[in-house]
Amino acid sequence: MTMTGIANKAHDKAHWLGLAASPTFALMALIATIDAPPPALCAASARLLPIDGMIVMYVLMSLFHLPPWLKLTGRG
Repeated sequence: MTMTGIANKAHDKAHWLGLAASPTFALMALIATIDAPPPALCAASARLLPIDGMIVMYVLMSLFHLPPWLKLTGRG
């Protein structure tokens, strides 16, 4: 196999990996949200939304890895 063929294969794998990142992080954020404990309404520091640091991190990572999808749809 030539170096060009190897480079093309590597580029194809990187392209698919880039497309897999954003939905994976979105799914992880959803799972983290579902697994979050329900808020204690009688606690002094009760929050209405079960959003902790990990959920925010997964959402931000999902948004950070969104450009390959925007390029694929023609919006980026």
